[in-house]
Amino acid sequence: MWDAQGATRRMTEPTDLFGHRVGPDQLSLFGAGEDRMQPPARDFAPDPETIRRRLNALLARARQSRVMRWPEPKARMWQTVFPQMANWLPAGQLCFDFAREIERLKAAA
Repeated sequence: MWDAQGATRRMTEPTDLFGHRVGPDQLSLFGAGEDRMQPPARDFAPDPETIRRRLNALLARARQSRVMRWPEPKARMWQTVFPQMANWLPAGQLCFDFAREIERLKAAA
């Protein structure tokens, strides 16, 4: 790498995106040391019963419908989100049942 005066610099010297040298205290926001930010701790563990209630309510709504009750973008969103929410539960049949109901509603439209 060349500096402004045309002299070469070693490639091991840390630089920013514009090629300016940076000190070791500017290399990372996160990392070891008391002057560094620590990444946020994630303590979130969803309640399986709450998830099960929400998924069962959504499945019941789909089963009660004769035609698709959601606009196309929202239906696609639920087709993505429902299985992801179900992943927090012990293995079960909810995803299969929901997919079957969505296909039934699409056929009815």
